[in-house]
Amino acid sequence: MNRRNLMKNTILTVGASLIANKAMAQDCGVLTPPQTEGPFYPIEDQNDKDNDLTQVRGKIKSASGEKVILKGELRDHTCLPVAGALVEIWQACESGRYNHPGDTNPAKLDENFQYWGRAITGKNGEFEFKTIRPGYYPATANWVRPAHIHMKVQLRGFEELTTQLYFSDDPHLKGDRIYQSLSAEEQQNVTIDFKKVDQGKFKQGNCSLKIKAFN
Repeated sequence: MNRRNLMKNTILTVGASLIANKAMAQDCGVLTPPQTEGPFYPIEDQNDKDNDLTQVRGKIKSASGEKVILKGELRDHTCLPVAGALVEIWQACESGRYNHPGDTNPAKLDENFQYWGRAITGKNGEFEFKTIRPGYYPATANWVRPAHIHMKVQLRGFEELTTQLYFSDDPHLKGDRIYQSLSAEEQQNVTIDFKKVDQGKFKQGNCSLKIKAFN
């Protein structure tokens, strides 16, 4: 093969690769939309910060509320799995209160609920949390936020993602300003169906998060 043909074939190969990557990115769908972190991200460390928020280390009783298993996978903008990422979730307890000094909600805290947990994604980008369905809390006098789970994803080489996950059957979604600011496709990306598993003791939902790598 002469030099001219070699260069031509190389260009064709690179061009085909770029087209394939572009097609893959288009087929992958939208990135998971970022949403406000909110005022209640944990500011105090806690002894128990594993991926099971329903059971606090050293406590006999489990958390109050409807228990759910959140399973997910983390992928990049080309749909490849992202391993080794730190995934954090934090949320209100069943009464709708956060374990945060800035939360003035008079509702009672649940001493058997962990409020904040974390997990590391596996080789296929998989992660899992056990938690509860959060209670509603009043954002303002005329605005009650739907049940939601805050989530933050971090890994060197990727843009940090902070978002919120919602329950598909929540009646407050239509009136939520934060949720309604998303496009229909973005809403679908962060809204989860939960179905009963384990003889009805838990409900399980699955989500797929997509984050962008730095160029």
